[in-house]
Amino acid sequence: MLLVIDAGNTNVVFAVFNGEKLMGQWRISTDSRRTADEYGVWLTQVLEHAGINPKKVSGAVLATVVPQALFDLRQLAKRYFNTELLVIGDPRVKVGVGVKIDNPSEVGADRLVNAFAAWTRHKQPLIVVDFGTATTFDIVNKTGDYIGGIIAPGINLSLDALHRAAAKLPNVGIQKPSKVIGTNTIGAMQSGIYYGYAGLVEGICREIKAEHGTAMAVIATGGLASLYAKACPVIEHLEPDLTIHGLRLLYDMNKHLVAAA
Repeated sequence: MLLVIDAGNTNVVFAVFNGEKLMGQWRISTDSRRTADEYGVWLTQVLEHAGINPKKVSGAVLATVVPQALFDLRQLAKRYFNTELLVIGDPRVKVGVGVKIDNPSEVGADRLVNAFAAWTRHKQPLIVVDFGTATTFDIVNKTGDYIGGIIAPGINLSLDALHRAAAKLPNVGIQKPSKVIGTNTIGAMQSGIYYGYAGLVEGICREIKAEHGTAMAVIATGGLASLYAKACPVIEHLEPDLTIHGLRLLYDMNKHLVAAA
């Protein structure tokens, strides 16, 4: 079985695959101070609770945008699963797409994983919208090359900024409001976030398509993708598990590097 780790700025997602079958996934808040043993004790317990024998895990792959977490996640793989960790972003590791931007090393590993996974599934020009800590747009052309992207503040970041910067504004949950025009503070904030980000996604995708000059599939992924897929007609495919499936595919492509380690 394969352990897949997607370490983002907000959460670390762990998943286990048996071949192509996803056996389960679990998340824990990102904390760069968390040790390998803290990860290991927690993760082995949740695996056993799910009926998965940790000793059956024979490989591990990671994409992370939190460099401080890398050492302890490597140690987690070695100590608790007796395997080397394959890290997306290592110069030896193929990412499955050409990276045609000014400085390829600047692209987050998770974004390249998403681009590769989406291209593998759809084989056409596409936009991946990831509703994560940041709201990102990643563009793949007709030959499967990653050609750039857009980064906007994430939805939760925007809500948190409103709450912190304006003394009278509360912290509110993200949901579709019952009406567009808010008649109280919470309703007004929810409407601003929900319809504001729906407009942002629609507008940016429209401009990308106009600049690129061709039909493009739009795929939504990330924690809030299911909420915004309903609000944005431009979104054609909802694939919340895109990153972890992409990591599985990239492990299969690069596992010979682990065997040679």
